[in-house]
Amino acid sequence: MVLFLGTKSYFYSSPVLCKSIASNSNHNHAAHSLDAVYIKRAADIADSSAGFTSPHPNFGCVIATPSGTVAGEGYLYAQGTKASEVLAVEAAGGFSKGSTAYLNMEPGDCHGDHSAVSALVQAGIKRVVVGIRHPLQHLHGNAIRSLRGQGLQVDVVGEDLKSKTMEEARKSCLLVNAPLIHRATSRVPFSVIKYAMTLDGKIATSSGHAAWISSKESRNRVFELRGRSDAIIVGGNTVRKDNPRLTARHGGGHTPIRIVMTQTFNLPEEANLWDISDVSTIVVTQRGARRSLQKLLASKGVEVVEFDILNPREVMEYFHDRGYLSILWECGGTLAASAISSGVIHKVFAFVAPKIIGGKNAPSPVGELGMVEMSQALDLIDVCFEQVGPDMLISGFLQPVPDLVPVIPSEDETFAIDPSITPYDSKIIFFYKTWDPYGAFSNFSPHPIQMPDGSGSYVTWSSVEHYYQAHKFVGVNEPVAKDCVEKIKSAKSPEEAARMGRSMQKQRPDLVRSDWEGLKIDVMYRALKCKFSIYPHLQSMLLTTAGSVLVEASPHDLFWGGGREGEGLNYLGRLLMLIRSEFLGECSSPSESTCTAL
Repeated sequence: MVLFLGTKSYFYSSPVLCKSIASNSNHNHAAHSLDAVYIKRAADIADSSAGFTSPHPNFGCVIATPSGTVAGEGYLYAQGTKASEVLAVEAAGGFSKGSTAYLNMEPGDCHGDHSAVSALVQAGIKRVVVGIRHPLQHLHGNAIRSLRGQGLQVDVVGEDLKSKTMEEARKSCLLVNAPLIHRATSRVPFSVIKYAMTLDGKIATSSGHAAWISSKESRNRVFELRGRSDAIIVGGNTVRKDNPRLTARHGGGHTPIRIVMTQTFNLPEEANLWDISDVSTIVVTQRGARRSLQKLLASKGVEVVEFDILNPREVMEYFHDRGYLSILWECGGTLAASAISSGVIHKVFAFVAPKIIGGKNAPSPVGELGMVEMSQALDLIDVCFEQVGPDMLISGFLQPVPDLVPVIPSEDETFAIDPSITPYDSKIIFFYKTWDPYGAFSNFSPHPIQMPDGSGSYVTWSSVEHYYQAHKFVGVNEPVAKDCVEKIKSAKSPEEAARMGRSMQKQRPDLVRSDWEGLKIDVMYRALKCKFSIYPHLQSMLLTTAGSVLVEASPHDLFWGGGREGEGLNYLGRLLMLIRSEFLGECSSPSESTCTAL
């Protein structure tokens, strides 16, 4: 199976006939075949947004009428935008009534508004077919129970619908959300290793020259892979020899964070990766390595993270805690071998060029793994072959996509198994990503707010983060600043708004309002107070935490978050506790509420 890597939009303005591929056997087989077609379609369109705004699950919805036509489709563009089910219902219009909705994954209404379920119920959908249940434990089965409770027929592939055809369709659903599933079952991001080699297995000549082994078409495919990833990892040797930029140009989607993994910190003082005007760079290294160079790179804005013992698994666990879902490894053979040996690589993309260069000292894509017999070789699973220009792309999994949601033990059970593990204090509630149980507390949650514009009118902002990022530049009498405010305001998702605001702040610090540092806490407070004032279900959720300490669990944001080791200032958690107190009448607000009901 070849995963769709494009970024096309699939919305139909009128019903489109989809022919069933069912055989002429019994009716159930024909129905299963038709169901499989639409479930695969839902997975395909869900994949359309992969990497556009990361991290977020990939959701797709196809609505098919009883007569066998597709009435509407939709996919989640990003966290904080309309649910795929809402978009599909809007596209289908009146054709939704009595139709069947096909979802690649159970909806994840984790913000208390249940928009996906409500859209299907209110549109008159009669039946829902779900490819896989939501892999996150606190969302697993919730939407399915809710839909069935509303009287809809819900069939889950692999549970209610079982056949070889349906199993293939289910596999499509697993693959399109493989990063999220891996996150739910392990403590490392979904990692893909990519390399280009000649027909005789070389990634460079004996002299080290490597440009270009693969074709332009293959390189464009690599840009696509980068655009689907949260981060790219290279080793120090790659930085020294190739001086890469590691951008995602031509690939669509976003530009991933660049990560350099080096034990000795033997890196050049000048390199393309040290230019962070468009995207950040993180260097991970052994504690104490070349302090002077660390300080130099830090002065350029490059983040340096030290580890007591530098190895791929600990590095991946760290970036898992930072919220990364998928990572692309574009490293040399030595680091590739270390990553594979550590068990953190899940998938391989190998571009094989029809070239032969020879040379016994020419490097290969994977270094020493310690294997002495062919029986020790690692076999790929679900291997795919695809011609890309003159090259052959071979891809496959080193580890299968986990199929079951793990049973996560309680804190008491965990402590009984391993007494060295200290359970979290029950009075502390952590939140971070918008898919967390308390993800609605995040400033990235998809809740529009209306705020005054200074002239007595109110302006709608798509999220708290949109409002916050734009107000870095509000009032600055420069055309570029004013244009930036408008672009942030119209950003399709909170993540895009954050990237725009942060990028402009890095590139043009002179455009940031002079009073920003002293004002930003109040800006965030007013936006948060508005959000929790106009959404009753959010206010109720906040009030249920009375008596608990709220901690924004970002490990790298030491101002708004709590930090990896609790060293952060946690201002987001502090503001939420202040707002909670105001709602409970425990103290007075430092400023009047500045929002109005939507």
